[in-house]
Amino acid sequence: MEKRLVTFIACLFLSLGMALAQTRVTGTVVSAEDGEPVIGASIKVLGTNTGTVTDADGNFQLNVAKGAELEISYIGMETKRVAVKGNTLNIRLENGDHSLDEVMVVAYGTEKKSAFTGSAAVVGSDEIGKVQVTNPVDALKGKASGVQIYTASGAPGSTPTIRIRGVNSIEAGKDPLIVVDGSPYDGSLNDINPIDVESMTVLKDAASTALYGARGGNGVILITTKSAKKGKDATITFDAKWGSNSRATPFYKTINTTAGYYEAWYNGLYNYAQNSFGFDSTQAWQWANNHLIEAGQAQLSYGLGYNVYTVPDGQMLIGQNGKLNPNATLGSYVTNNGTTYFLTPDNWQDATYNNSLRQEYTFSASGSTDKSNFYASVNYLSNDGITVASDYKRLTARLNADYQAKSWLKLGGNMSYAHYNRNYLGNDGDGASVGNVFSTTYIAPIYPIYLRDAAGNIIYNEDAKINSYDYGDGKVNGLVRPYMNGGNPLSDNLVNENNTEGNVLNATGTAEVRLPYGFKFTSINNVYLNEFRYTNAVNPWFGQYANNGGTISKEHDRTWSFNYQQRINWHQTYGKHDVEVMVGHEYYRSRGYWLTNSMSKVFSFENHELAGAIIPQGGTSYTSDYNTESWLSRAQYNYSEKYFFSGSYLRQASSRFHPDHRWGNFWSVGGGWLINKESWFHAPWVDELKLKASYGENGNDQITDCLYTTYYSVTNSNDEISLVPASLGNENITWEKNGKFNAGVDFSLFNGRLSGSAEFYFNKTIDMLSWLPLPTSFGWTGYYTNIGNVINRGVEVNLSGDVIRTKDLTWSLYANFTTNHNEVTKLAPERKLNYVDGVEGFASGTNFYGEGVSIYTFYLPKYAGVYYNEENPNDPDNGKAQYYRNVYKVDENGNQVLDAKGHPIVTGRETTTVYSEADQYLCGDALPDVYGGFGTSLSWKGFDFSVDFTYQLGGLVYDSTYAGLMNLTQGYGIHVDMLNAWSLNNTGSNIPRMQFNDVNMASSSDRFLTSASYLSLQNVTIGYTLPKSWTSKIGLQGLRFYVVGDNLWTWSKRQGLDPRQSITGSASADHYSSVRTISGGLTVTF
Repeated sequence: MEKRLVTFIACLFLSLGMALAQTRVTGTVVSAEDGEPVIGASIKVLGTNTGTVTDADGNFQLNVAKGAELEISYIGMETKRVAVKGNTLNIRLENGDHSLDEVMVVAYGTEKKSAFTGSAAVVGSDEIGKVQVTNPVDALKGKASGVQIYTASGAPGSTPTIRIRGVNSIEAGKDPLIVVDGSPYDGSLNDINPIDVESMTVLKDAASTALYGARGGNGVILITTKSAKKGKDATITFDAKWGSNSRATPFYKTINTTAGYYEAWYNGLYNYAQNSFGFDSTQAWQWANNHLIEAGQAQLSYGLGYNVYTVPDGQMLIGQNGKLNPNATLGSYVTNNGTTYFLTPDNWQDATYNNSLRQEYTFSASGSTDKSNFYASVNYLSNDGITVASDYKRLTARLNADYQAKSWLKLGGNMSYAHYNRNYLGNDGDGASVGNVFSTTYIAPIYPIYLRDAAGNIIYNEDAKINSYDYGDGKVNGLVRPYMNGGNPLSDNLVNENNTEGNVLNATGTAEVRLPYGFKFTSINNVYLNEFRYTNAVNPWFGQYANNGGTISKEHDRTWSFNYQQRINWHQTYGKHDVEVMVGHEYYRSRGYWLTNSMSKVFSFENHELAGAIIPQGGTSYTSDYNTESWLSRAQYNYSEKYFFSGSYLRQASSRFHPDHRWGNFWSVGGGWLINKESWFHAPWVDELKLKASYGENGNDQITDCLYTTYYSVTNSNDEISLVPASLGNENITWEKNGKFNAGVDFSLFNGRLSGSAEFYFNKTIDMLSWLPLPTSFGWTGYYTNIGNVINRGVEVNLSGDVIRTKDLTWSLYANFTTNHNEVTKLAPERKLNYVDGVEGFASGTNFYGEGVSIYTFYLPKYAGVYYNEENPNDPDNGKAQYYRNVYKVDENGNQVLDAKGHPIVTGRETTTVYSEADQYLCGDALPDVYGGFGTSLSWKGFDFSVDFTYQLGGLVYDSTYAGLMNLTQGYGIHVDMLNAWSLNNTGSNIPRMQFNDVNMASSSDRFLTSASYLSLQNVTIGYTLPKSWTSKIGLQGLRFYVVGDNLWTWSKRQGLDPRQSITGSASADHYSSVRTISGGLTVTF
């Protein structure tokens, strides 16, 4: 008992002594830049668990032992340590520019930004998280210089086309390699939840991409998913957003009134009657009215097929003044097979598009200890389309964890799962298909969508359980619609099915072993599995396939790949010398399995399985196999963190080439110089000034499998096996090789207030892969070979800065731009088939590939305006479109004179109204001169606001929809510009006359090449984060409310034109429109 009492008294006195030794310290923390208090700065007593935070005035108080040392830290400021030498402390924190110390993800590892000698753009989770996208790469729009992103279709679940620093090939693949957490990724970008992404790094030069060899020739996008932050308490976050989708692209300006369209069509027939038949005005008026409709005729020679007006007996629909008869009333009746139907026009545009709901929910949790950390998330996305039968639903889950099992062994696992279900519309983008609903948006505004009874009620179809739709094929009401005859995709989309449902698993296991003498062994092992089932069901009741009794098609696809990496790193420092070497091996293999079958004549359309139909329509299956193997190495050296050098070497094999040409060698070298660290450099306002340069080579093997060998297709010939030539092999085919030079400067000024970079690049592709046609007498159509070279060169500039940076207010701006010049510099002699405007090359469709011009050079007839014979106003050709044709030098016998290379000598041009006599010319380039993005952000007392724009200047786009609307096509829309067409009263117009059967009035020519420039308001975000002093009272770490809008508006040369659909210079309203999304949401952090 006495011993316990003595112990108790001793502890009491010891505690009392310690308490008496404590000193109560008060202090204030302010910003060194503006003297404003720093609210919420962390004050920690080193070596203890004691600490506090500053209040709203930057003040704090703390009991500490004499001689203690405090550590003061705040996000965005330099951490400071202060010894306690009195009772009052005044602490000034410097704004921290941590850009030099940032660690960025690079090929096969990480690297300090200050030591990086290559070219890369990094977009972090803050920028990714504020946009509403299905896949993370869409968040790169306008944020990464040198990156172009295009999307042809706005349908839910569609994926973008990505190009990095131009276009490197004619025939081979042009897509960048996607790497997720260190392993090549084979799946759809839509299977990656953007909220799970910590950062995306775009690698652009050879110093950055050479270690990826043939798969990195078009650039690399490294996606790094989230993990728990070391030293951070466990957090649980719930985010929910709800929003509205709507059509973002405005419609073209067309004649959208029923009367106006009949009047325009009448005008075309009237002019035709006068110029073709020589009728006077009265005869032409009567003839045009008599042929305006041609109702009930199976073949429409001139007319529109439908008259939705009732006209008093004995009167014409159109008066002699060219206007609708004022006595005509909208709505008419037609009787067929004893049944009377009421006709009235419907608005096809309104019926096609509608507003829809987008909703997304994310739950995530993360935490860490001294030995382990984990990040887990679950996300559900439901994105309804702006048309019926189009939507995308996805459930994703991720678990990323690692554990320090031993001081020398760290194990990790990163697994993600995605289940998706997508309904989409068939024939999206196919303007020639009667099943493409987007082609109906420019149908003439005179046609009904529905079948109506004599009382004007829409007839209900009991079999299909939907309203009855007018297919314009004459089978029901006896009327034939000349445009989209036999089709009504609005009806088809209600009953037909195009559905894909799949599951994706992506799992990576890592092991990191620390060895003596600075060695570290890393093993990264990845398995990817994507399995999906596609269903296409076509109804048995109506449409062009109704005679088949309905069809069911099924497809099952499985993609399975694995990637194994083994790397050994060695890192040592010797005084001011820092050396790091990496050697490694990688093996990658991907296998695909494809199975499809189709049956027709279904028993019940409620059953969308093959077993519910009886007539086989054919099926097939195949497999694919692709693999690469690499031996890689990299060495990095820096002296005094001032001079940096790097080099890499890769030997890689690809299964897509003949065994004798399978292996290739790729390499890079780079260097950097931090000038601001020189002793002679005296500019305290300069935080960083780095010069860098690199050169290297990698390749491209993005071609079809087995092109190096000849193979045949197995077919049925009277129930006997027959082999049909399929592909002529070329065993000498080999890699496209890309040599890339990059030089630039990185800078940071005024404590990080202004930072940026400027880079020049020159990329040259040699041995470009392309198709080489053969004469038909050869027995093969052609083969693939390495035929030429192409270059891309340009400049990239990035700028960002804080205009205002105070305790409460931060206003930031950023901007970037890229210029790129693309040029084919060499073609094989066999491909120099044409000589156009002094350029040798070959034509393919509307493109010309020739030495000295861009890959996407347009090859078209040139429009020469409107023909007008002023001396003869009655010339029947007056008002016709004119085109140019060449005038050639001839000898005295009338034979063309050839130049030294055997080409005819062109002496000039002349015009012709005969389109078939027109010559084709080089008409400009689809690629832009400049592209990029800019924006601003503002934060003040918990409020945040940001706005982002993307833009493109220069380049041309062929506006095919406008071309169609500038023609007189029976039943198709007419652009309002046609109202300014040439006439004897409007001879100054450059638009050909409005006349029926002028088949070349809108023929393909440079007349419809339009500027591809645009400005897009990409994102606007407004949010408010409640003060921590409020949320902490209800047990929350944070609570934020926000409103966000994406793809809000795009300004282009012509209303209705969206140049963002394609980099190749094609644009069409036959695609699903781009979508505007406006949402509100909240983020709760526990």
